[in-house]
Amino acid sequence: MRRKAPPPALALSAPAEPRADQRAAMMDRYIAVRAATEALAAPLSAEDQVIQSMPDASPAKWHRAHTTWFFETFLLAPHEAAYRVFDARFGYLFNSYYEAVGPRHARPARGLLSRPSVDDIERYRAYVDRAMTALIDGASDGALHEIAPLIELGLQHEQQHQELLLTDIKHAFWSNPIRPVYREAPAPDMAAAPSLGWLDIPGGIHEIGHREAGFGFDNELPVHRSLLRAYRIADRPVSVGEYLAFMEDGGYERPEFWLSDGWAVVRQEDWRAPFYWEAAQDGGWRVFTLAGTRPPVAAEPVSHLSYFEAAAYASWAGKRLPSEAEYEIARRLHGSAPQPDRAVRCHPAPLGEARAFDDDVWEWTASAYSPYPGFRAPAGAIGEYNGKFMVSQMVLRGRSCVTPTGHDRPAYRNFFPPAARWQFSGVRLAEDA
Repeated sequence: MRRKAPPPALALSAPAEPRADQRAAMMDRYIAVRAATEALAAPLSAEDQVIQSMPDASPAKWHRAHTTWFFETFLLAPHEAAYRVFDARFGYLFNSYYEAVGPRHARPARGLLSRPSVDDIERYRAYVDRAMTALIDGASDGALHEIAPLIELGLQHEQQHQELLLTDIKHAFWSNPIRPVYREAPAPDMAAAPSLGWLDIPGGIHEIGHREAGFGFDNELPVHRSLLRAYRIADRPVSVGEYLAFMEDGGYERPEFWLSDGWAVVRQEDWRAPFYWEAAQDGGWRVFTLAGTRPPVAAEPVSHLSYFEAAAYASWAGKRLPSEAEYEIARRLHGSAPQPDRAVRCHPAPLGEARAFDDDVWEWTASAYSPYPGFRAPAGAIGEYNGKFMVSQMVLRGRSCVTPTGHDRPAYRNFFPPAARWQFSGVRLAEDA
């Protein structure tokens, strides 16, 4: 086994010498995560997997290949002297944004890659999986301890792409006039959402950042103190019914509620409703979901909002968006433990089915995505994972209906540009006490 510099400093605890049961657990986790990606892709045809419906999305085939390239590039090639890459051309095709690794195919043109085929990608994944399982099984205890954080990073990275695979194929199916169905799902509960309640959070100095056992991305570190004024935060996200009231009150026609950049986008894109909504012939609305098109359900959390829409709704309601520190502290005080085996859903469940801070939409905060005090990106290509994007984006907290288990910890920081709407993103209100 070829050695290299130590892996990046991640918030991942590992024993000094992995025991046999820990090696087996790592193997089981690797196999399970890789299998979950294939299960998500299973309902898609080869033609479905090539589609790229906009520059911000990627084809399902590309997601499957890129996550495989990650293991090949950052684990197998540096750490296994006998390893031979599956295809030397794949480094150019499936590198995403790692400048230190080399040049790459342009992101907006990923949908032009009809070759390699879906079958080729299936063989690529199998080839790398055989090599990775052999690496996990055959590495010495010391070597496995050294690479364990990087293996976990690769698995966490793949789980992020599992969520993107679903949000990206939803956009692709939306772009198809026949509105294909990804997967059938039961009809939603039409009951009303529970009344909106408020949680009172005391002011003071609070610790922010990842401090639990287990994995955390570098952008969740370091743990630091934040001074907060007393505030109140809603005990659930805004519902579809509540957002409809904003729309019916002319919310998309009244510039007084909108940030300047947001109002410009509303005028330019002619926004009249959340993304994936379209006017129905009866004068109401129809909503496209991964399980098909249907009327909006008032009790569901409103989703597919941009930051601009979330901020406009909060202004209309006489409230504001919480900062990410306020959100995290409220969740630590009032949230329940993450569910260990929560299933991925095609659409957010009606409010009232989830526990506090365990809802089915990412929630925009008022915080710009920037480094925490004392943040330092790891050296090398892995340091490009998060730090280079800390500008011109806003932070979302929580999780969504398509977020894999393990990505809903209190300190998790999601981030997107303020106009982005193709993610399952919603809004939770806050106000000063």
